Amino acid sequence: MKKLLLAIGLFLLFVAPGQAEERKPLLIPGKTALYQRVLSIPEARLMDQPGDAQGMAVTPFSAFYVYERKQQNGQEWLLLGTDRHGGLSGWMPARDSIAWNQGLTVEFKDPAGHDRVLMLKDKAALKALAKPGAEQAYAELYRQAVEGALPADSPVVAIQPAGHIDIRKDFYLVPILDFEDTWLGSEQARLLKIASVPLESPADKPATAENDEYTAGLVFVIDASLSMDEYIERTREAVMKIYDQLGDAGQLGKVDFGLVAFRDNAGSVPGLDYTAKTWVTLEEGRNPGAFLEKVDQLSAARVSSRDFREDAYAGLQQAIKGMHWQGHDARYIVLITDAGAREADDPLSTTGLSTEAVRQLAQDNGIAIFVLHLKTPAVMADHQAAEAQYQELSDFPGIGSLYYGVPTGDLAEFGAVLDSLAGQISAQVAQGLNKPRMDSPEIRNNPRLAELQGKVEKLGYALRMQYLRQRKGGRLPRVFDAWMLDRAIREPQRQVVEVRVLLTRDQLSDLHDVLQQVLRTAEEGLLSPQNFLDELKSLAATISRNPEELGRTTATTAGEGNSLVDMGFIGDYIEGLPYTGEVMSLSLEDWQSWPVRRQVDFLRRLEDKITYYRALHDNTDLWISLDQGPVSGDSVFPLPLDMLP
Repeated sequence: MKKLLLAIGLFLLFVAPGQAEERKPLLIPGKTALYQRVLSIPEARLMDQPGDAQGMAVTPFSAFYVYERKQQNGQEWLLLGTDRHGGLSGWMPARDSIAWNQGLTVEFKDPAGHDRVLMLKDKAALKALAKPGAEQAYAELYRQAVEGALPADSPVVAIQPAGHIDIRKDFYLVPILDFEDTWLGSEQARLLKIASVPLESPADKPATAENDEYTAGLVFVIDASLSMDEYIERTREAVMKIYDQLGDAGQLGKVDFGLVAFRDNAGSVPGLDYTAKTWVTLEEGRNPGAFLEKVDQLSAARVSSRDFREDAYAGLQQAIKGMHWQGHDARYIVLITDAGAREADDPLSTTGLSTEAVRQLAQDNGIAIFVLHLKTPAVMADHQAAEAQYQELSDFPGIGSLYYGVPTGDLAEFGAVLDSLAGQISAQVAQGLNKPRMDSPEIRNNPRLAELQGKVEKLGYALRMQYLRQRKGGRLPRVFDAWMLDRAIREPQRQVVEVRVLLTRDQLSDLHDVLQQVLRTAEEGLLSPQNFLDELKSLAATISRNPEELGRTTATTAGEGNSLVDMGFIGDYIEGLPYTGEVMSLSLEDWQSWPVRRQVDFLRRLEDKITYYRALHDNTDLWISLDQGPVSGDSVFPLPLDMLP
């Protein structure tokens, strides 16, 4: 009996470890650390066995690891798991999934005024179109695609819709499956193999008539520091003029007005009373009487701020995150100030947001920011720096900077510009309103105002066309694979897509925490410059490849010896990525050759991104629940690649 027990013990000793060993997913061919992953398409289901007809519904775009591939009756099936530690979920037909070996996806830029993107069946046909001398062949294919007259043997499988599809409002996924570098004229370009999967099919949203209820929200963010009373009163007057016009045309409710006032950090100067405060919400601003009553209570501060800057970004953050923008198809903010804004590194900034982060936050919410900069003599020393800051802040993709500097803070010119801006925006939305004349004497004598009016016209048209095409169901085809160029064939200098990384809300929170910890450890002197760069590269590579692994990305967070660099896997993670951020190619030699100021600027950009992540995480309106439920840690957002570390 003892011999039998000893034999059993020896059997368990030598066999049990092998039996208990975790089952591992399949590796990507040629890789030693990266596993095959897929995303489920809408309507995909998980089965108990290959070939089963019934199964469990899966949330669209759920990420799975691939553990096994099997052929069943001429169809490929995948054994999937939600993690890489052997937790199996079931079998799925391969046709109901798309490869997800990197976390990058693309958003098509607005094609207004440009060629729409052609998507071709194979790489060879696309490479032929990119060669010199193929202009005529491209022109003919483009004409056929636009006219919907593609012959059966055409290499073109799809064309980008005529209108811009906002990925934040009508979520779609276009993952990059493969790529190849090439040249388009004198520009370096990439051939991208993509898959297209919209969240909803065109039938999911009914088309509506062109005269459907198109509405706008216009929020004034006004400096309420010392000596701003006359500008506050002139803003009130401009809004009341528009209310009168809307009422006369029977269009009240087509434009809702809101107002946020800001001063400076009230903690540093208690007599300021507040840093930023909402005086009129968009809901209240639908009613002229409510707007008038609220604004009548607003007045400029009676004490001075600390210096010639104000906390303007606190006011903008309040307007972006605190207003109820839902239901407003066109969204505008008009910033009115005579001072520069406190940047992220300013000790008196209450937001910690940089100009870039505020602009990105506004664009994430579909908001255009106009800036009316009052160049009053009192803050003349700050005019040049503030103008550069606000030019950047108000830059809108495809339109340009929506900035207007008012010389000497002239009240009459300020009033004329404000009347023109508010009137033009309102006329684009409400029927029967007379928009400001583009050929009036005051416009002819003010070329800068004429230029601003032209931009407002272009912006309004783009937003209106986007609205109409969304309502008509103008979308990408449901599911297909294709090849495309990331630059326009007839305009090689123009990028036609923006690269994004699809993150869940929990993953963004992890990214915020890990990056913050890496920076803190570096500042405490616990990381050498080389280790600091390695930590950042590990973090950037992981977020681009496999964001589920964020907690084990760096030695700082995972423990000594567990980072991608320490394990020798950084090459696996970076090789094969079509797009990388600045940190990927940054070497220790580069870092050490930089002057101190450039190193400090680099670190400040990282800190700005940490603040942006926190603001984005807290802005629940932006997150997309793929299962149509409430916003949760699994909700997703397509983060622009340049906002990664």
